[in-house]
Amino acid sequence: MPKLDTYLFREFAQATFAVLVVLMVVSLGGVFADVLGDIARGRVPAGMMLSQLGLQVLNYLPLILPLGLMIGLLLSVGRLYRDSEMPVLTATGVGPGRLLRPVMMLMVPVVAFVALCSLWLGPWARDYSQRMIEQGNRSLLLAGLEAGRFVELPGGRGVVYVGGMSNDGSHMARVFVYQQDEERMDVTTSATGELKVEDSGNRFLELGDGFRVEGPLREGLDFRMMRFASNELQLPDAEGRSEDDDPETSSTLALLGDARPEARAELHFRIAPPLLALAFGLMAVPLGRSPPRQSRYGRTMLAFLGYFVSVNLMLLGQDWIADGKLSPGFGLWWLLLPLLAFGIWSYARDGRLGRRPRIAR
Repeated sequence: MPKLDTYLFREFAQATFAVLVVLMVVSLGGVFADVLGDIARGRVPAGMMLSQLGLQVLNYLPLILPLGLMIGLLLSVGRLYRDSEMPVLTATGVGPGRLLRPVMMLMVPVVAFVALCSLWLGPWARDYSQRMIEQGNRSLLLAGLEAGRFVELPGGRGVVYVGGMSNDGSHMARVFVYQQDEERMDVTTSATGELKVEDSGNRFLELGDGFRVEGPLREGLDFRMMRFASNELQLPDAEGRSEDDDPETSSTLALLGDARPEARAELHFRIAPPLLALAFGLMAVPLGRSPPRQSRYGRTMLAFLGYFVSVNLMLLGQDWIADGKLSPGFGLWWLLLPLLAFGIWSYARDGRLGRRPRIAR
């Protein structure tokens, strides 16, 4: 490998890695807030916070990596121009087209990893996360029930309070359960309790020696109170429980043979990120040109705006395909192919969108 390619590849890789670290830190904060919100609403067991955080990050990588690649190349190429390294290289016969080899040395593995995350790791993470949550709901300790703390039921339809719990989480003492629907409320107290889960996944609290009060949620006096020696109280299912044929958790190979519009939309959505990474990576080199006395971050903001618009059009196109407003055969190619063509053309033209000036003779 020539020393020039090694030097340029190192510059591009270092800038891209630094940008990815910043983007990951920012994205991790948003993902962490979402996971905490799901835990507070009872959708995710509290003991799975770290594992769910890691799995959720895999879902965002196909959108974070193309942006990091584009901004990293923009900053590194811009530095070569600002430090007069590119003019020196051009004077020795090494033009901007010579950057293609070190650029592709960085882009090929990044685009391949984006494709891996989008086509395989992301769907696997969503499916594995859902199965972990369903399995965790079978355990009292993982379900978030702790002695001396109110725990909200999934969907905000009630709360559970446990006064005492055995070390293995199999038995409870001094149980309080409040549930409500649109018109009625139900308050149950008992001296003992135990969580049982059927093979179908339905969860029951088997309560012993307690009272149950049922009545209207708003107006009225239609209240009933019962005392029981044993009572089974069904808990609502956790929200977000996916079906076996949910396109978001299905493998990419399964989506290829699925003719449903939702499956076609999910398939096109998984194909788009690596192509976006390739297109914006090619655009970054000509956009990184930084002549003297030009704004340092002007083109960076322009590239970021273009990426933001493209990602939103991709999400909008996915909804159009799923709703039947756009033909599945048309897919997202109306967005991806023009971006790829523009990226190749702009790199070949080195960012010169107009005609080259004629030299008077």
